[in-house]
Amino acid sequence: MTGSLLTLSACSNGFDMDMRGLAGGELSTSQAAKSAGTAERPQPDARGVISYPGYQVALARRGDTVAQVAGRIGMNPTELGRYNGLKLDAPLRDGELLALPRRVTEPVDGVIQPSSDINITTLAGDAIDRAGDTPQNSSTSKVSGEQPVRHRVQRGETAYSIARSYGVSVRSLADWNGLGGDLSIREGQHLLIPVKVATSATGTPVTQPGQGSSTPTPPSAAAALPTDEVKQDAPKAPAAPKLSDTRTKASAARMSLPIAGKVTSVFDAEKAGYILISAKPGDPVKAAASGTVRLVSKDVEGEEIVVIDHGNGTQTAYSFISGITVKKGQKIKRGQQIAVATKNRYNAIQFLVFKGTEPVDPMPYLN
Repeated sequence: MTGSLLTLSACSNGFDMDMRGLAGGELSTSQAAKSAGTAERPQPDARGVISYPGYQVALARRGDTVAQVAGRIGMNPTELGRYNGLKLDAPLRDGELLALPRRVTEPVDGVIQPSSDINITTLAGDAIDRAGDTPQNSSTSKVSGEQPVRHRVQRGETAYSIARSYGVSVRSLADWNGLGGDLSIREGQHLLIPVKVATSATGTPVTQPGQGSSTPTPPSAAAALPTDEVKQDAPKAPAAPKLSDTRTKASAARMSLPIAGKVTSVFDAEKAGYILISAKPGDPVKAAASGTVRLVSKDVEGEEIVVIDHGNGTQTAYSFISGITVKKGQKIKRGQQIAVATKNRYNAIQFLVFKGTEPVDPMPYLN
């Protein structure tokens, strides 16, 4: 068990549900952005300015303040700070993005224009298809000339919720916007949404459905169905199995379900390192395995959370809970109640399994 997890209880920024930033240093996301099907962010000019047709942004350098960025790009510091909700002397991270309230002098190379290798149909469809659960995959990396969506952070939003709503990886969102290892954002902050690239796993362009092939004539259009054919109802989809019922013996699995419900959201390493298990407010939440309570705290969204160390570098985390009945350092047994489920929009609890500081799929531990 690494010591980095133990420092979370004293961390003023709250618990990092992704936990990839706990290994030390800033979050490195360039490789993640490539693998998640999003383009690389264009490089800024010497001042740190990226110019799109509809707006401009400026990237801070390590140790910059708002006033220093404003001086470099020729803008009033107060105007720039107010537009981004920052004080003039606020320290900025390397690569942190500031939205410009008005245009400054264009770079020598001019405004970034759409490049020919970007699939416009795919980009337009994103506005309708943002809620999709499966990220596109690409083995190639492209620099996008498209103007990305600029999102203004609203109260209660997190990097995770914003990434999910646009169907992009939270790590590519962090890479494009210079977010820190804790992925913290603030109300009123402007974020660029990474542009997706429409390429297949082999790097070839993705064609639209049906493109390059003729549409066959359906049999029903050529001849009517026989009059004596009996129409049968389509078979009903089987009900989702209840994991607690389909498992053999509880002792056969390394862990037990922390709550008696169904898994409603599966593990996705790119978008969310947890699963959701259906729960009603007040349902008892129990330890999935015996261990020692390592953390009782709140995450960046103010949700209460319990982390339990089970030895051999394995830990579990439980969120969307309240009424916590255990304390840090307490020894607990498998099946012992640690809290109750809260009322939330998912009607579920979050359950995570970590190996070291990396989230892993809980299902192999539960089966």
